Amino acid sequence: MSVGLLHTATQGAQQSCWGSVGQVSVTQSAAVISALGASVTLSCTTSEDVATPLGEPLLAWYQQKDGGTPKLLIYDGSTRESGTSDRFTGSGSNSDFTLTISGVQTEDAAVYYCQSVHIINTH
Repeated sequence: MSVGLLHTATQGAQQSCWGSVGQVSVTQSAAVISALGASVTLSCTTSEDVATPLGEPLLAWYQQKDGGTPKLLIYDGSTRESGTSDRFTGSGSNSDFTLTISGVQTEDAAVYYCQSVHIINTH
């Protein structure tokens, strides 16, 4: 049996110290079909480095099932949200990030989004 995993990416929000908002392009890996129990890695690449004001990247991963509300899985690039299975692992830095799902289960079939924040200095 296989599990379909679709990964799409949201646009990154770009902010300056003036509060202006621009666009950052986000590139994601293609849709994935995985065998049960296998490991899958989804990638997220942004056109600008992800902001790290406190040393952690402002990059999050969300899971959305059947058109429901997106559920936060990972924030700060690699920190699991409370209740997120340890089968989900986020990693990466600068503009290249990944979400790895280990031991894929049927309930993992979903759309996965990455969300990034970028801060630009206009001074």
